[in-house]
Amino acid sequence: MTTNVIEARGLSKRYGQTVALDGVSFHAAPGRIVGLIGPNGAGKTTALNAILGLIPAEGELTVMGLDPYRERGRLMEVTSFIADVAVLPRWLKVQQAIDFVAHVHPRFRPERCAELINRFGLPRKARVASLSKGMVTQLHLALVMAIDAKLLVLDEPTLGLDIVSRKQFYDHLLNDYMDDERTILVTTHQVEEIENILTDVIFLERGKVVLDLAMDAVADRFAQLVVGPEHVEAARRLKPLSERNSLGRTVFMFEGADPKALAALGDVRQPSLADLFVAKMTTRAV
Repeated sequence: MTTNVIEARGLSKRYGQTVALDGVSFHAAPGRIVGLIGPNGAGKTTALNAILGLIPAEGELTVMGLDPYRERGRLMEVTSFIADVAVLPRWLKVQQAIDFVAHVHPRFRPERCAELINRFGLPRKARVASLSKGMVTQLHLALVMAIDAKLLVLDEPTLGLDIVSRKQFYDHLLNDYMDDERTILVTTHQVEEIENILTDVIFLERGKVVLDLAMDAVADRFAQLVVGPEHVEAARRLKPLSERNSLGRTVFMFEGADPKALAALGDVRQPSLADLFVAKMTTRAV
């Protein structure tokens, strides 16, 4: 039996009268890339803080088989965390960054970091201030990927980076870090750029889980239907999750609908993760 890397059951957290997490349950298995997605105030940051042992929470939560709040020291030995690849001090030299991580993390592998630094062509004597955004991204990745961690938590990791640097960031994660034993948990507002790397997706809204699904099951459960004016009322009778207008046609989102019934009305498509997210959030807001 495979032990989940993250196991949350009935996780709750309040800040005064504000409910940040309201009895949420989810898990992350080894070798999976899980997207934790939600609008501002949905509870994403609170969930990550609980997973990283920064705050206590009610309910049951284990990470790598540990209680993250009570055993945070042990947890940090097998977990890496990136909040923003642009946070490295600008006065810091590349070699100083390597030396610092080597002294503070017991599972840091200097030889692996040196391999990545050389491959990326990063000058060891250069200060962060002199590096391009893409090179800062590569430095941060080299430091993190040289840590022999089984869980990598990413919180808006590419915030502020250009599209090329963001793509390179995720390409390196897939090609140089991910394997069948490691797990990545990522939150981001850039839903489109992580859709193709995720194995699982969790939508949070107002402290509750509104979707928890493997990506390969999305097409079986959800469908997008594009119809002309003559079929709008018929499509509405099938009780869509949402509808919107696009270039004179109406776009509906359905969950668990009969594919043949949809095909008889218009063009059936597999929804993008961004479209599905908007549909689920719209449904919750009604």
